[in-house]
Amino acid sequence: MASGPVVVVLAAGKGSRFEAAEHKLVQPLGGTTVLGETIVHALASGLPVIVVTTSAVAETARRSVAARDVVLLPEVGTAGQQGLGMGYSIAAGVSARPDASGWVVLPGDMPAVQAATISAVARQLDQHPVVYAQHRGRRGHPVAFAAELYSELALLSGDEGARRIVARYPAHGLEIDDAGVLLDIDTQADLAQLRQRDVRTPG
Repeated sequence: MASGPVVVVLAAGKGSRFEAAEHKLVQPLGGTTVLGETIVHALASGLPVIVVTTSAVAETARRSVAARDVVLLPEVGTAGQQGLGMGYSIAAGVSARPDASGWVVLPGDMPAVQAATISAVARQLDQHPVVYAQHRGRRGHPVAFAAELYSELALLSGDEGARRIVARYPAHGLEIDDAGVLLDIDTQADLAQLRQRDVRTPG
């Protein structure tokens, strides 16, 4: 019997646009780190959480979730592992929890997405095979997929992520009063701007 939806936090990217000595996901934010803040909100949704990452960020992930909930991927750029990409990360996360009733995919560099948003998107999987959060009509994250799409999700690879799946099935945009669904940390300027906000707003 399938369990409920699982939040899959994607934290395996190189973050090369951030241009800093340390990975963007381990940068301080809100008393924790960028990734830590993302995981805080994911856990507050009440859903199980797994983190797909590499050794560069794994220790940060393990401070927030149990070791069994960290899916460790090879470092991009190691021999034979050139450019695994977001699709590979999604496939790894989904495959780690094949009995889930759905998967809520949340990039690890989106620490302003609120717990209530994650929960609301997950609830819509009862009615739609694909659900994504949107704010003022603009598509954002997380994006959730129902269990019926397991086979396709588990075969993803490359950098395209799940765009083809989203395009192929009826995708429902859930309008959310949460600007965080549009805010990712790509550059140091992005992080500086987010630090000026209170990312620990309720729920």
